[in-house]
Amino acid sequence: MVMGVIVTVVAPIGGSAMAVVVPPAAARSGKLVQVGPIADHGFPAWYRDSNNVRLEGCVSLDDPLCPALADEVPNPDLPVSYPDNFPGEFFYQLDGAELTLTNGVKATIGLNVEGAFANDEVVAGDEIVFGRVRIRFAAPAGERYRITHPYGVDDLVATAKGINMTEDVGAVPGAFGQVLNSRIGPFLKWDPAVAPAAPAGYAGDPGVDHKVVGSPYNTNFVRIEKLDPASGAVLGQVGFTELFSVQGRYATNAGVDLDQATYSTAPDGTGVAEVYATSEPGQAVEVVGNAALGFRNTRLRGSSGHYYGRFPITGPVPMGTSIEVVNAGDRPVARKTRKLVDVVQITGLSYDADAQELSVAATSSDKAGRPALTATGFGALSGSPFTGVEAPPATVTVTSAAGGTATASIIGSGHPFLPGAPVAGATADSTAIIGQTVRLDGTGSTGEIDRYKWTQTAGPSVSLSNAMTSIATFVPAAAGTYVFTLEVTGPGGSGTPVTVTIDVTGAVAPKADAGADQTVVRGRTVALDGSRSTAVESYAWRQVSGPAVTLTGAMTSRPSFTYPAQALPAAPGPNPAFVYANDPVVLELTVRNPAGVATAQVTVRPSPETLSGLAVRYRTGNNEWRISGTSNLLTGQRVEAVLGSTLNGKVIGAPVAVDATGAFSIRVTGPAPGGVTTISLVTSTGGRTLAANVQVTN
Repeated sequence: MVMGVIVTVVAPIGGSAMAVVVPPAAARSGKLVQVGPIADHGFPAWYRDSNNVRLEGCVSLDDPLCPALADEVPNPDLPVSYPDNFPGEFFYQLDGAELTLTNGVKATIGLNVEGAFANDEVVAGDEIVFGRVRIRFAAPAGERYRITHPYGVDDLVATAKGINMTEDVGAVPGAFGQVLNSRIGPFLKWDPAVAPAAPAGYAGDPGVDHKVVGSPYNTNFVRIEKLDPASGAVLGQVGFTELFSVQGRYATNAGVDLDQATYSTAPDGTGVAEVYATSEPGQAVEVVGNAALGFRNTRLRGSSGHYYGRFPITGPVPMGTSIEVVNAGDRPVARKTRKLVDVVQITGLSYDADAQELSVAATSSDKAGRPALTATGFGALSGSPFTGVEAPPATVTVTSAAGGTATASIIGSGHPFLPGAPVAGATADSTAIIGQTVRLDGTGSTGEIDRYKWTQTAGPSVSLSNAMTSIATFVPAAAGTYVFTLEVTGPGGSGTPVTVTIDVTGAVAPKADAGADQTVVRGRTVALDGSRSTAVESYAWRQVSGPAVTLTGAMTSRPSFTYPAQALPAAPGPNPAFVYANDPVVLELTVRNPAGVATAQVTVRPSPETLSGLAVRYRTGNNEWRISGTSNLLTGQRVEAVLGSTLNGKVIGAPVAVDATGAFSIRVTGPAPGGVTTISLVTSTGGRTLAANVQVTN
């Protein structure tokens, strides 16, 4: 199989598909590179590719070379207008190829940059633009094809719907730049070396199929190859074309974006408005005159697509006033408006960590109106610091009532933070016996700790081992009450010492208790319990008799093991050395302390199993055995049958499992019983029946 990238396509328009995108042999040499300004209809005015080709959206009904789809416009008899009579979808590039395969099937390939609405309704804010690759043709399920086209190579396996793949990239409302990450780009256009030439102002005539240029891989064609489904080897070419339908109109309008509009005033109300805009270089970008503010239509100054202007203000700026700019060279004229806001400058921002005070100072460019300034999350600026601020944000935003805003980072002051004093935590066994090791445990202490220190404060004197670590031990030689103190120290100082008390008594001989005898089903886990033993310092378990088991936790009070299954005779037999064993497992517990040793035993027996309702039949005509019965244990165990009155004869078939009701059935051919008139059965859970009579029939 050709290695590639598996692309899961989730398309809000058009459905979904699975494809393997195969990296072309040639490196990519172009793509879409820029999104134009947002037009009045809420979509980008154009997209630019790496060949500096700009295409605008085909949203009108009166251009036969770049038409909107009539069925996408609510009333095609009226002019297109946004949003009441606007197409639900349209195209910046609408390119495709149709070809007939060698078996007569028609294949279609679409390579588009499409504008639409996320929920299929014309709603402001729901605008999406995406790059689409779509491949469709009928084919039996399981057949595999490689399709090479101008924007790459796709390896597809037909499903019940044939070859039906749609890949949409960028279908997120307002995220118009995501289409630049699609496979579409650069734009395709008619090959200028092939007559006729494309109509002026257009990438091509969609009504005339034509050779194209623009593929970033120089694959300006569609080739469809059938592949071996397993190996990916090419079985043969089944379709090829160099002709495409091409729709795309070169952008004549540049549009305009109004990036910011701010104002500054002096106390007497005079001032300036500053406007920042962007468009294509060399455009006639103007500010629209505003009589209330005191200026008239005036050209902005431009450089490298950026435009700037300063315009006089002769009176107060009413709240909510907007500035409008136009690109006078566009037809229709592109317009953008933006609210005129003041400029906020944060002149002071600091945090006193010791006093827990945040100081914020800021100014507005509106010296006449003096709008109120507010620190987000803290309140109006008053000249006094905000108090009780335990943990300030990393940045503070100041907002003006006139719409301006500014954000700055905080610089703190005060003493640096250090770790707090650690907290000691100590535990120990409350009782112990003479000669027994006693453990003092300080691992429950918290905080940054550099040193532990255990000190005896009461009781017969002992020698502490590891007294400067978290865990210390001692062995008492006399009865009494022992008291120890733990002190912990770290970079934050010393914590409050804590004490532990241990009552030590005279040596008492241990007493072993291995727990009650048990009866369990073979194959199950057996839990032993020696916790009722007393005065124990150590535990040790060992097996005394019975089938060999492996103990887990043999040096603890509660070990476990799995009771082994009963071995079955080996097929095909006979098995003269086979021995049936259903003996119990006997284990011994040994407990110790300085005063002595004690032992106790526990017996674990396998649960008894009875096989009943036996029916044993042998048919001489077809050498067939039919054996059935029921077990009283419902555990899924295996049952095996053997010729004869012992378990040493030939095996009849393979072991079978008992079902959920306890029933089992063996139905196999051979071995012939000869003169043997009985069989014996054995189970993996220890059940056994010897010398069951055989009914012999034809």
